[in-house]
Amino acid sequence: MSSDVVIRGTGISKVYNIFRKPEDRLKQMIFRRRKFFDEYWALKDVSLEIRRGETVALVGRNGSGKSTLLQIITGTLLPTTGSMEIEGRVGALLELGAGFNPEFTGRENVYMSAQILGLARQEVDARFDTIAAFADIGDFIDQPVKLYSSGMYARLAFSVMAHVDTDILIVDEILAVGDAAFTQKCMRFIRKFKETGTLLFVSHDVGAVLSLCDTAVWMDAGMVRAHGPAREICEAYQADVEGAKGHENDFRIGGSRKAPDGPRTFPRDHREEALKELGLQGKGEVFAFDPDAPWYGQRGATIEGVQLLDADGAPLTSFEGGEDIRLEIRCRAERAVDRPIVGFNVKDRLGQSLFGDNTFLTYRDTRLSLSPGDVLTAAFDFRMPYLAGGDYSLSVAVASGTQDDHVQHHWVDDAMFFKVTKVSSKGLMGIPMRDIRMSVSQGADSSPKKAL
Repeated sequence: MSSDVVIRGTGISKVYNIFRKPEDRLKQMIFRRRKFFDEYWALKDVSLEIRRGETVALVGRNGSGKSTLLQIITGTLLPTTGSMEIEGRVGALLELGAGFNPEFTGRENVYMSAQILGLARQEVDARFDTIAAFADIGDFIDQPVKLYSSGMYARLAFSVMAHVDTDILIVDEILAVGDAAFTQKCMRFIRKFKETGTLLFVSHDVGAVLSLCDTAVWMDAGMVRAHGPAREICEAYQADVEGAKGHENDFRIGGSRKAPDGPRTFPRDHREEALKELGLQGKGEVFAFDPDAPWYGQRGATIEGVQLLDADGAPLTSFEGGEDIRLEIRCRAERAVDRPIVGFNVKDRLGQSLFGDNTFLTYRDTRLSLSPGDVLTAAFDFRMPYLAGGDYSLSVAVASGTQDDHVQHHWVDDAMFFKVTKVSSKGLMGIPMRDIRMSVSQGADSSPKKAL
C-alpha cells in the first residue's frame, strides 16, 4: 500500500444471515445444502482510499452501512468478501463507552482501554493524570462506570482516545452527548488532531461535517454513492433526503451560484413584534462568567469580569434575538501595557466561529496605555442575531500591540456560555430583515399586478 494511503478498502461486502424463526438455525446446521435464512447485505462491493492527513466525513441515512464500514476499518468486524488495509494506529469512538466493562471503575477502564489501544502500562501510568483531568469527572473516576451518566461515559471514552497517540481517529456521533463545555474541549482537540492525523467523522449534523471535513463519502444502501468535496456531497445528500420525503415528481434541483452583492446594513427587523408574539425570536439563557475557564497568555493584563447587559445597562440572565445588547469585558493591568486590545468571539457547540470583534480599529489612532493596577473596561454594543437553537460559548481576550503584531496577555476560552431555544432561524444565524414583500402578477406579464 502506498505510504500516502492509510485506509484502503477493496471490494468489501458484508452479508448477515437473517433467520425468521429460532428453529431455522438448527435446520441450517443439519441441512447445509438448503437455505433457511434471508441474506441482508449491509455492504456491497465498497472500495475507497483515504490518504494521510485527510479529514473525511461519512454521510448517509440510518442503515446505509456507515457503522458496518467503520467496524471493518477498526478490525472489530470481518468482511464477507474483499480486503481492508490500514496503515497506522486506529482510535475509534464508535459508540458510547464501547469496550468499557460496566463493573470496572473508570480508572480500571482507562488502563484496560489504553492498553488494548497499544499503550504499555508504564505509558498509561505517565498519562493517567492528564486523561483524568481531561475527562473531568472528579471522584467518579474510582466508581463503577455502570453508575455513569451518558455524558460521563462520553467524557471518559473521548479522554482515553485523545491520549493514546492514534494516527487515525474515527468519531461516530459521540459529540451528540455531553455538556457544552466538554463538547468545545473535544472540538479543540479534533481541530488540533487534524493538523497531524487522519480523521474519519460520522454525523447527521451537516454543519459539523462542513466545519470539520474536506471531503465526504455518501453511503447509500450499503454502497458508495458518491465521494468528493464535502460541500458538494452534503448538498447532494440533503437534496436526496428532501426528495424522499414525498412529492418526488415535484422535487427539482436547479440554479447556479453567483458572487454576492456588496455589504448592506439593515435597521431593526420589521417582524419583531410578530416574532415576539409567536415566541420565535430566540430565547437565550445566559450563564455566569467562569474565571477558572481554560486560558493562555503572558498575563500582562487579566480579564476579571465578563457580562451581558441590556440597553439600560442592567445585567442580563436571558436575552432575545434582535435585542440590543452590551457586552462588557473588564480587565486589570498587572504591569505596564501599551496599546491594549480587547476582543470577543462567539462560537457554536462545534467550535465554529459565528461572530466577534475587538477594539483595535476604533482605537488605532489613540495611544492608550495602562499602568499596573489600572482597570480597563471595554463595551461592545450590538444587536443580538437570531441564533439557531443550541449551546454557545463566548471567548474573550486582552492583548497589546496591533491587529497583525500583538502580545496575547489573557485569552479565556469559553469564558461564558449561553443556551438558545425557540428560534425561527434555519441557518447558523438569522439576520434582521429590513423588509420582506411579495407581489402577484398574472400570466406571462411579469409586471406586478398587486403588492401584498
